[in-house]
Formats: sequence, structure tokens, C-alpha cells
Amino acid sequence: MSLRVAVQMDPLQSIGIAGDSTFALMLKAQELGHTLFHYLAEDLGYLDGRVIARARPVTVQRVEGDHFGEGDAVTLDLARDVDVVLMRQDPPFDVGYITATYLLERIVGETLVVNDPRSVRDAPEKLFVLDFAHFMPPTLITRSIGTLRDFHSAHGEIVVKPLHGNAGAAVFRIGKDGQNLAALAELFGHVWKEPFIAQAFLPAVSEGDKRIVLVDGDMAGAINRKPGSGEIRSNLAAGGTAHATDLSPREREICEVLGPELKKRGLIFVGIDVIGGMLTEINVTSPTGIVAIDKFNGSDTPGLIWKAIDARLASR
Repeated sequence: MSLRVAVQMDPLQSIGIAGDSTFALMLKAQELGHTLFHYLAEDLGYLDGRVIARARPVTVQRVEGDHFGEGDAVTLDLARDVDVVLMRQDPPFDVGYITATYLLERIVGETLVVNDPRSVRDAPEKLFVLDFAHFMPPTLITRSIGTLRDFHSAHGEIVVKPLHGNAGAAVFRIGKDGQNLAALAELFGHVWKEPFIAQAFLPAVSEGDKRIVLVDGDMAGAINRKPGSGEIRSNLAAGGTAHATDLSPREREICEVLGPELKKRGLIFVGIDVIGGMLTEINVTSPTGIVAIDKFNGSDTPGLIWKAIDARLASR
């Protein structure tokens, strides 16, 4: 069945097509005969009871420097003019992002939104994971320097990061001497209004941080991301490198426990992060990694995602 698909994402001209997951999804959609539209989150609006977007029809191709073509802008009624909305703009998960989820939630009964906007809003990466704390390393969320000092004393080495950060930005390791701990807490308090998160440092990060992708609750594949020289961050956007991997029994158990909850929430495309058998994040806003996974495994994760979308549409 040919679908009309609106993709809410960042500017197409700015993406790196070699590894971009949204671009891979668009290429597969086009291969399947679907019609694509592209719009920015800022082009989303509401008029007289309808959720609208000023969008452009697009075609895509895997050619560096010439990877998309677009037509004239049109105003789409997202409940009537399209079958699927892919909500794929990158974080930060701020008030603008949250507002987009409120608007898109209004069309959920008529158009399939991937991932479900209410669930995206209710499941920010570093908070939703707290529902599965028994799989996590020791974790603290606070704005208190005193509480942070106590946590550091208890665990020796810790990692401190913003609660709604992404792509490995502003992730700091604090050694046993606690040097710069107070200054870092003060900085986080000035830059962000929300609390920050601290976790016990996992030495196993030197061996890699696994990104495991689940499609409608089922494990679809994984890569092991290793930090670059002198780094603790293994995110590919922060200089990490991708390697083929298998899942341990512990990692399979995590997937089996998370899968049914993700499926129930309408979270079709999810990436979880696991270090040394410890779950650290559940990524639902704009997960990445499927291009690298398919490269190593010879798989077709975009195809699996579109198959899951078809199944959701058929069951409506």
C-alpha cells in the first residue's frame, strides 16, 4: 500500500546522509512507493480545529551534495492529507519539542505518528529509564551540590550530564579526587533550570557502549560504540567508532523486559544504551544507529520499521 508520509525533522541540507537514520527511513519509504513530505517543527501549527504543517514534497537519493529534491510548499492537514507522520527532529527536548507533541497528539486517532507523541513526551531518555532501575547503575538526579558530594563519596568516580542532553554533549567524568565537582554543579545550575543526572562511572565503557535498536518491542540489531582516544563518550556524534557485536544474556533480558512496554506505548523505533550490562538510556525522540547496524549485520532495519508501521495501520 502506497502511503503519504510527512517527516518532521531538521533541515535536509544539514544532515550527514552516510549515517543518518531518518534519511535511511526516507530512502526505504521511497523504495516502497510512498510519497514523502518534509517540514520543520517550526512549520507545525493549528488552524480552525485542524493540525497543519507547511511542508514540501521531497525525493531523496544517496548522492553526497545532491541528496534531495523538493517541490513547492503546500499546507498539509496532517489528519486528512497524510497517513503517517515521522516525528524525527533532533533534541534538545525543550518546550518547543513538548509543544510539537501536544499538537501531534491531536491527530493520533486519524494519522499514525511515529513515535507516539504522548509517549515521546512522557518518556524522556534519562527519566523513562528510571522505570527499569534494577537494570541501571547507581543514579542520582539533583540540583544539590551537597547531595552530589555524598553520591561522589559513595561511588568514587562518577559521570555528570544534563538531564535532557543528547549526542554525548556535556558529559563529564569526575575522578576520585572530586576536582571541579562543585564548579561543574554550579555551571549546570546556571545553564539549565532542571536538575542534572549523575551516575556511578562504569569502567566497562572503555570496552564500548552498546546501542540496541528495538522495533515495535522486538530486538532488531545492535552495534558496539567505542570511545575515541582520551574520551569516555562513545556516541558516534562525539567521535566514537561503531563495531559489530552480539548481545549477552543480560542484554537480551533487558530487551525482553522493555519490549512489551515499548510496544504498549506506541514506541515503534527505540534505541537503548547498555554499558557493561547496565542500562543507561532509552532513546525515543530521534533514535539513531540503524545505518551502522545494517552495515555490520546485512540487515534492513528501515524495512523492519516500515513493516511495523504497516502492521499498526492495518490494525487501526
